[in-house]
Amino acid sequence: MSIPDDPADLPGDMDTETTGSRLPPHVGLLALLHGAGGLLCAVGALRPMSPDTPVGLAWVLAAVGLTVAALLATAGDRLPAVAQHTALALFSLLLALLAARSATPQGVVGLGPVLICTGLYAAHFLSLRAARAQVLLAVVTATLGALAARPTGFLLPWTIAVLAALVLTEAHARLNGRLRTQASVDPLTGVANRRAWEAEATRGLARAARTGEPLTVAILDLDGFKAVNDRDGHGAGDRLLRQVATAWRTRLRTSDLLGRYGGDEFVLCLPGTDARTAADVLQRLDGGLPVGWSVGTATAHRGDSLTELLRRADVRLYEGKRARRET
Repeated sequence: MSIPDDPADLPGDMDTETTGSRLPPHVGLLALLHGAGGLLCAVGALRPMSPDTPVGLAWVLAAVGLTVAALLATAGDRLPAVAQHTALALFSLLLALLAARSATPQGVVGLGPVLICTGLYAAHFLSLRAARAQVLLAVVTATLGALAARPTGFLLPWTIAVLAALVLTEAHARLNGRLRTQASVDPLTGVANRRAWEAEATRGLARAARTGEPLTVAILDLDGFKAVNDRDGHGAGDRLLRQVATAWRTRLRTSDLLGRYGGDEFVLCLPGTDARTAADVLQRLDGGLPVGWSVGTATAHRGDSLTELLRRADVRLYEGKRARRET
């Protein structure tokens, strides 16, 4: 379970928290794109810009836009990623259809800001590769539509709009990718930070509850880490943390998520893993390290929250530490 590249897949950050409503932003803003487009088409049908305005098409696009917006709002946080990509591609195709039937150059050029909005949405909520694909789809189809309409005098302003959409999408996607990495990765060890780990583990727990598959979390605590810091300095402690995190990452499965919880504590989310399999996974982490470590695990039961799972794992961690001190 790696940290997702797609921000729409990152609960707990600005892309998946609700913003004053029950809809996560990546769904709410996509619904807004379709809904606003539908309303603008309805206004265009009620008050045509010219006698040649395709009023019938405008009403059809208005109905489609509002219907898609309603479906997205109904799906809410249950909207799968493929549906998000499909809805955005559909928006681009509808934009192209509107461009192809535009009767005036103003009608074509007026679609430029919509093109830019499409690119910025893709840049913010999708991976860099997906954002590029979506904005290219929007640019190519809308340009083909505009060329098919052939209103005079639109080429220069449309070219400016296209270039603006491409440049802004690329710049925003790259910046957003860097910010997303900084917000989700522990800078010292390179594993998920606490916030990103909790977000992904919460989503994994919800998925396990839906599917009935097992899920186990573990808290791992380095033994004697304070003594290393006191004896050799914090630089040595930092090197030890990096060494341990690197070793563990190479021994874990692709589906496992390792995070730094704070100080010398690490956490593991093991999807599709019951208590017995978790013990096998943890056994692979042992050996070849310059420091010992303790672990406490908890396997999810129906109705468990992540807080409850971590509490049980923490209790077992310190029970194990106490038992070793007493022997």
